[in-house]
Amino acid sequence: MVPLLLVLLLALLLFGAGFALKALWWIAVIVLVFWLLGFVVRTTGAGGSRGRWYRW
Repeated sequence: MVPLLLVLLLALLLFGAGFALKALWWIAVIVLVFWLLGFVVRTTGAGGSRGRWYRW
């Protein structure tokens, strides 16, 4: 009975990890899209030149 429970627990962990990794991939794609859009829609500065779109 214990080996069966261990196998079921392992399957549950692997399923959870697979779902989490898939969700992280979608989040990474969304962040990448926003990052690329930041280059396109950045505002112009006082001198007319395009400034940095991030605030580091």
